[in-house]
Parts: sequence; structure tokens; C-alpha cells
Amino acid sequence: MAIALYARKSVERENSISCETQIEYCKSVLKPDERNEKILTFIDNGFSGGNINRDGFQKMMKLVKQGKVSKVIVYKLDRISRSLSDFVNILQEFKEHNVEFLSSQESFDTSSPYGELIVKILMVFAEFERTSTINRVTQAYAHRSEMGFYMGGRQPYGFELVPTVIHNIKTKKLNPIPSEIEQIRYIFEVYAQENVSLRRLLDILIAENKKPLNGSDWSTAKLSTLLRNPIYVKADSDVYDYFDRHGVQMITDVSMFTGKYGAQLYGRTKHKSDDPDWSDMKLVLLTHNGIIDSDIWLKCQRKLEKNKQIGNSVSNRTSWLSGKIICEKCGHTMTTIKGKINKDGEIRRYFNCTGKSYKKICTGPKVSIYAEDLENMVYDCIAEKMSELTETKHTAKKSDAVEINDLKLKIKAIEKAEKQLLDTMLTSGFNEDLLTIANQKATQLKRDRLALHDRIEELKSQSTETEVVVNLAKSWKTADYNRKKAVAMILIDKIMISEDGSTKIVWNI
Repeated sequence: MAIALYARKSVERENSISCETQIEYCKSVLKPDERNEKILTFIDNGFSGGNINRDGFQKMMKLVKQGKVSKVIVYKLDRISRSLSDFVNILQEFKEHNVEFLSSQESFDTSSPYGELIVKILMVFAEFERTSTINRVTQAYAHRSEMGFYMGGRQPYGFELVPTVIHNIKTKKLNPIPSEIEQIRYIFEVYAQENVSLRRLLDILIAENKKPLNGSDWSTAKLSTLLRNPIYVKADSDVYDYFDRHGVQMITDVSMFTGKYGAQLYGRTKHKSDDPDWSDMKLVLLTHNGIIDSDIWLKCQRKLEKNKQIGNSVSNRTSWLSGKIICEKCGHTMTTIKGKINKDGEIRRYFNCTGKSYKKICTGPKVSIYAEDLENMVYDCIAEKMSELTETKHTAKKSDAVEINDLKLKIKAIEKAEKQLLDTMLTSGFNEDLLTIANQKATQLKRDRLALHDRIEELKSQSTETEVVVNLAKSWKTADYNRKKAVAMILIDKIMISEDGSTKIVWNI
């Protein structure tokens, strides 16, 4: 049997007692006849007393359960645990294995019923103090969020933290880094386009050598995190609606969502399979200007929520060049077939001459024509060809956008007033006079809300159209499988593959 000395310290503080000093205090209360017994020391440095998931503590309890410990000594009671429920369970464990528990500073042990009672009483106060501390921190955190302070966390890409003063309080705010912000705008614009998946977005960034300027590399996970972050959005009434529908607690008043400032989402989400619970999350407007228009940001959110990887799969048996590849030797078309798994575990597609495989009249090219390599080559050639072309199209002008957003904010305020009115009616009983006044007020609110909706529709119908020039080469960068195939059908007459594998594109234009 052994005597266990246990010490714990959560964080380094100037006036806090070290684990080594705690152990010395524990040794000082050993009885003379105990000094010759086996003494085991267990230390947890940098662990909170809020739970029992501590390496040293768990090792000690393992020996207790094995019946190898006769006594446990700590410096103070709260070193063993600050949770009353955990502490009571620990006491019960000690009791079942005939282990005495002694504190060097509180001068009692659990060998008597009186000592066990005092332990429980003291632990009630220890847990009360811990709960009070948590509440004070939580309240301070909430107060900071209400004032628009940056709520911490990992510094978002595109911004640096600079000192500032808000409401006479020294803090830090996000300041944009122009070169990184330019990249972020490009990422949102590309992903917002139809049929651009995260994987396709990553491929585009890699192909254009648009690496993060902080020296790291892009990944689909990093891009997803960036695209979801409301730090970048110009938060307006539509953004307010989006988070409000998802159950997020809106810290900033709806009237502040004017489409100027970025926002921060903080708290802890309870993820389910495909339906995350955001009820514990909070959204606050910050003091920096947003950089992404809300319609583009919200479009990206809808795409992310669908979680569909749209694009051409590398395992597809066909190619967007199908029907255009001709064997120069025999004049027959070449089709794509799957090859065997290579040493890297990949299955590569390659073009095969039908004159060789089906008609048995040709030997085909002497080298393998891999579909991916040929597609990439033709892709670049089409991009070069299209750089000389432009296309005109009409797009709706965002006229009166500020007024429309202001009208939406007024509608949200009316909806809030209607809810408050209903709550008042339900809690105040069914007084006839009160119901009459409430009905009149509800009618007026509804009339005002409908008038605001009519004004929004009027402004939208008056939107003029403006002609813009679209760079077709830029559109080609984000083309999906079907669009690539359609463009190839229009631009290319045929692609000739010679016996030695050389390629010649015959253009229609």
C-alpha cells in the first residue's frame, strides 16, 4: 500500500503556489509512522479543476481502484476538484476502497463522518465561486460584443489586428490588407458562379498560382471556412434574415444592418449530420467595413449548404472532347477508356483508336494519349482563342439599393413590433378594451408592412438595364463539363492525333 500526494495548478500566476510547494505541504502532514511507507507523487500542471480529465489524477485513481493506495493527501480541497458532483463521486470511490483523504490546509480527514460533512460543505462554496467566476467572464464577454468589439479567435485571412479605442476602451479592430482582400474578392466571385464546386475553385486557384500570401496553401477545407465567414460580408437586412432564420442570437440591433459593416459569428455550434444547431451562436456587427456584397455572400452560403460537388469527375468514362478526336492514320474517331490502377492508386483515362479496337484496320498512335493531358492542352488553346473574343449582355443595375435595404430594415422592425404586441396580448389576459386597442395597432402595423413591400417591388420594377462587356476567357476559366463540351462543339472542327502522338487542332473559326 502507498500514500499518494496530489498537486494541481491550472495556470501560471504571480502569486499562485507551485505544484512543488504543494507537495512539500502534503509531506509536512505525514505522521511519523507514515514516513517509512511508500510515497507516490502525482502532479497535474496546467489543468483546470472543472473536470477530472487530468493525466496525473487518472493515474492516481487507477491505483486507488486497484487497492494500492491507503491515503490521499492534497494541499487544499479544490486541488482535487472544483465540481461538487465530481468531488462527491471521488469521495465515494475513496470510501469503497478504504482510502483516507486529507487536506494539509483545512485540517481534517474523511475518517470521521464529521470530516466528510465538512468536505461537502466546503466544496459547495468552491463550486459557487467557480460558477460566479464563469458568470462574470460571460457577462463581460457579452458586454464587449454589444459594443462591437472583435471577439477574438483566429485572425481571419485578409485582415490584421490594429490597436484602437471604442467607447473609451482600448481594444483591437480588423484592418484590411489590400493584396489579400483582392484575393478574397476573387474567391467569392468565382465560387458564386454556377457549377463551380470547392474542388473546381481550388483547381482554378492552383492553375493561376493564386496562393495565400501568408505562405500557406489553399485546401477545400480552408476555402469552405473562408467562404462561410461573415467577417467579409457587407451585412444588410438579407444577412440579418439569413442568420435569424438559422436561430443565431442577434446581438446587434436590426437597424444597424445597413450593408456597411462586417460581422462576426462566435460561440459554439452543435453539429448534427447535415443540420447544424446554431442556437448557441451569436452574431455581432464589428467596426470594419465589409468587402463582399451580400447577394454574392448569400449565394455562396446556399451553395455550401447544398454541399454538392458539381463538376467533371476524373473517373468519368467520357471526355468533353468526345467526337472531336480523330486518328490521323486511319481517320476513325478515338474514344476514352479507363486504364489500370497505377502505382499511385489512380485510374487514368486515355484515348483509344476505334479503327484499332473495333475495325482492326489500324495500329493507332504508338504512345498513350491520356485524356486529362489532352484536355488540359486543348483547354489552354481555347482560353487563348477566346481571349480575342468578347460578349455583350444585359445585367440589372442595382439602383436604389440603399433605399431597398432601409425599407427591409423597417419591415423587420414592424415584424418585431407585431411579435411584441402578440406577446403582450397573451400575457395580459383578454381584456376587451386592451384587445380593441391591440387589434387597431396590429391593423396599422400590417398596413405599414404591406406598403413597404409595395415600395420595394416598385423600386425593383424601375431598375434599368445597362450593357456590359464580358470577358469570355474569364468565363471559360469556370466552365463546367457541359459548357466545355458545348464550346468545343462550336469552336473545334476536329483534333488530329498522329502516329507519334503529336496533336493538331482544326478550328471552326
